[in-house]
Amino acid sequence: MSCLIVQADFTLLFETDSPKFEEVSEYLSLFSDLVKTPEHIHTYKITPLSLWNASASGVKSQEIIRFLKKHSKFEIPLKICKDIQMYMNRYGILRLEKNNDSLTLISRDSDIMKRIRKSDSIQPYLLEEIDQYSCRIDLKHRGIIKQELIQLGFPVEDIAGYLSGETLQIQLSDLELRDYQSNAIESFYQGGSKSGGSGLIVLPCGSGKTIVGMGVMSKVNCETLILTTNMTSVKQWKREILTKTNVTEEFIGEYTGELKQVKPITIATYQILTHRKSKVDEFIHMELFKKRDWGLIIYDEVHLLPAPVFRETANIQATRRLGLTATLIREDGREEDVFSLVGPKRFYFPWKKLEQQGWISTVKCYEIRVELSADLEKQYNQTENQKQKYRLACENSLKIDVIEQLIGLHSGTPTLIIGQYIDQLKKISNILKAPLITGQLPQLERERLYSEFKEGKVTLLVVSKVANFAIDLPDAGVAIQVSGSFGSRQEEAQRLGRVLRPKKTNNKAHFYTLITKDTKEQEFALKRQLFLVEQGYQYQILDSNQITKKELLTS
Repeated sequence: MSCLIVQADFTLLFETDSPKFEEVSEYLSLFSDLVKTPEHIHTYKITPLSLWNASASGVKSQEIIRFLKKHSKFEIPLKICKDIQMYMNRYGILRLEKNNDSLTLISRDSDIMKRIRKSDSIQPYLLEEIDQYSCRIDLKHRGIIKQELIQLGFPVEDIAGYLSGETLQIQLSDLELRDYQSNAIESFYQGGSKSGGSGLIVLPCGSGKTIVGMGVMSKVNCETLILTTNMTSVKQWKREILTKTNVTEEFIGEYTGELKQVKPITIATYQILTHRKSKVDEFIHMELFKKRDWGLIIYDEVHLLPAPVFRETANIQATRRLGLTATLIREDGREEDVFSLVGPKRFYFPWKKLEQQGWISTVKCYEIRVELSADLEKQYNQTENQKQKYRLACENSLKIDVIEQLIGLHSGTPTLIIGQYIDQLKKISNILKAPLITGQLPQLERERLYSEFKEGKVTLLVVSKVANFAIDLPDAGVAIQVSGSFGSRQEEAQRLGRVLRPKKTNNKAHFYTLITKDTKEQEFALKRQLFLVEQGYQYQILDSNQITKKELLTS
């Protein structure tokens, strides 16, 4: 059944009532980006970067064109087919190889090499012409040349190889890897060849990205620097390495605001790397990249990689680099830098497929629309500042009544209430008499509360955005999102991830977003929900008066 309209501007209109919704949306996500999700028609956009990532992960242009022709209602514009082939062929038309003490940039097309040589942005990095197909480049410009070339529309296949780093034997314990985890590891490592060694693995929260990272470590057997989002994540990585590999504690260092240990395996936060006394001072902790002979750098939650770290990453292109993430989306639009400097997408496994196989929870997603409280309505209408309007809508006091109803419907189920604004969360915490976790809470106290939640001693936690990332709370069965960072799709991914981990008994979960009706918050909610739809989730919209109908929520 035809369900796509392919337009000349590279947008794809997809009818969501198609009986092949899951199959088609899953394949669309391999080579295009979802940009709008009205109720009946979703809009996707094909971009050069989406096609390069598809090409890097093994998808062929002929497959994409065949798929579009099969599902399109109308004849596809000829230009679309030609441009898909052109862009996908561009990945690999240029490659970097190492030749003694320099790099060689090689093109399969002499006209393209001629065009590149004439580029003002490329000329400063070219040492000499070897022949009409190749030229020599200084080793230290390996990163910057890739950044510049992708800006010209020519992503480079980097097969210049990698330094081995200091040897460290790492073995996984008696751990049976899932098929997709083994495939992810091999797609990155590629038998140790020059084609492997850099790139991104895209897997949902709860699917074992940390295990995949350790699997890669056991392949390369070298000293490893792991960069992650926060102290809790540092502790989790350390705990996982100690329990799932042969590495002992004396080989693992924590490099954070509290400790500055540099050991054969060092786990650091992005925050410490980007810490400096003032905006004009140097990032003194960036020296960590040079402290040891690292053979592998793992970027956990790579979509959050801070901008200052890109510069250092450009300087270490001879070190293997693994990016782990649940989403390729960056709020700052620097996806091309991730592609160039960390690497292209090497492996992706659909969220819904993992759900069907029982590796992550089956999640029902709901948007619940709440009326604006009378005490805020006048203030909201009189305020012209759009950020203030958004915050007023987010902090709508009528949401608390809805939270209480939802908790009643899921009585006894481990529940997280997640929000953006501390004042709002404090109020909710006080009314519900539930523990509150924010960035101001000492790390030991956070760990204690997370532990009690896991053990079932605490069944309700109110958490700020500190819980967005890398928090292992496997039994969380309900997440109630009361406010968020505007239209952040990456935040939606992380918050959904809080309830995705498989449950010991009933492997089902519920994800609720409370939205103030007909306000700025509702506008931004549409952007956040793009992520849910990208992963194949369909969310139900309810007015707050409907949540008394238990069958709508717990069926």
